[in-house]
Amino acid sequence: MRVLVTGAAGFIGFHLARRLIGEGCEVCGIDNLNPYYDVSLKQARLARLRRECNFTFHLLDLADGPALTDAVAEHQPDCVVNLAAQAGVRYSIENPFAYVSSNLVGFVNLLEACVRHAQVQHFVFASSSSVYGANLKVPFSVNDRVDCPISLYAATKKSNELIAHSYSHLYGLPVTGLRFFTVYGPWGRPDMGYFKFAQAIDRGKPIEIYNRGQMRRDFTYIDDVVEGIVRVMSSPPTQSIAKRSSGALTSNARYRVYNLGNHHPTDLLTFVSIIEQAIGKKAYKVFLPMQPGDVPCTYADMDDFARDFGFRPCTPIEEGLRRFVQWYREYYLETEKMAC
Repeated sequence: MRVLVTGAAGFIGFHLARRLIGEGCEVCGIDNLNPYYDVSLKQARLARLRRECNFTFHLLDLADGPALTDAVAEHQPDCVVNLAAQAGVRYSIENPFAYVSSNLVGFVNLLEACVRHAQVQHFVFASSSSVYGANLKVPFSVNDRVDCPISLYAATKKSNELIAHSYSHLYGLPVTGLRFFTVYGPWGRPDMGYFKFAQAIDRGKPIEIYNRGQMRRDFTYIDDVVEGIVRVMSSPPTQSIAKRSSGALTSNARYRVYNLGNHHPTDLLTFVSIIEQAIGKKAYKVFLPMQPGDVPCTYADMDDFARDFGFRPCTPIEEGLRRFVQWYREYYLETEKMAC
């Protein structure tokens, strides 16, 4: 299978590309290596992928339509997995136009390239649990209304779902969206809470606890997320999820959306305690109010995914964080040796 993975130097994209390469797929990676977080970490991920003979890479931005079109036309992917996006809820308040360029313009450019310059058999894209906004009903179900995003990032992800549905309806493109729930693990993103906590605790610096600790997150280990994506890739939808759920809807789209989360929310203070145990140091905690765009709880209903793909994330949070801390210490120890 020829697979195009956007965001290949990113956290999830790197792990997915490595898994696909190991299974014999021909992988074309795209990334713009933007400086939203440490570019050297992205370059380190990319260096590992470039060791493989069945991996090619294009350094480009999805907002660059002509360059993206050329890459898609050249590679002729059977499957496209779009993991490229400007991430981060709080950063969307500071720099909204970065989200419009990457998550909206770039997303449409990629769909246009797929329907006009390739014969893509399945388009899989990353959505987010943030689309649920401040929904109080838990666990979050894909059948819940998601009309009230509380951050621009969430609004762009909901827009991706609507745009992808329209392209599927218009052009017959099989599309699956995956709403990820707080993905964590080795090679993770330094802007994420678990990474910041581990780094600060390890260095003896204070950590910031928002909403005074009254938060719960459905932390999902990276290997479980990759397993879910791979299972989805090989099973393109044959009919619209809208048509299945209501006879009044007449969409012709081969489209569906799923949650991909652990289905076991963890209290934030418990989460910090597990990191403390893995590192062997206590944290100095600074309690702060809720930040704009944040939600108090995320919790994935995984029944639809388990029914259709026979899989549920299963990595215990204690094991996942142990593996992350082990990688964190090995990676930065190696980086420090190279710097010397």
